[in-house]
Amino acid sequence: ARNQIVAKKTEVTGRKAASAASKVLKSTSSSKAAKSAAGSALSQTKAPKKVTSAKAASAASKTLRATSSSKSAKSSAGSALTQKPTKRK
Repeated sequence: ARNQIVAKKTEVTGRKAASAASKVLKSTSSSKAAKSAAGSALSQTKAPKKVTSAKAASAASKTLRATSSSKSAKSSAGSALTQKPTKRK
């Protein structure tokens, strides 16, 4: 059986997470992965039909696992991951 990706998420990035994502994007010390996740989260602020791509989800996961990631980076990465499409078997 194939895995089917269902893109019926209606999540949007909240005000706090969007602010955190903005901080990450402005920061010169943020990693490439953190900026990718933040960009994905920020692009979904008022777009419930948009979902996080596999590449951005991977970057978000990397950001959450990294001990060096800032609180803002982890917040925006978490937001991006919640908006990832679910896989159905």
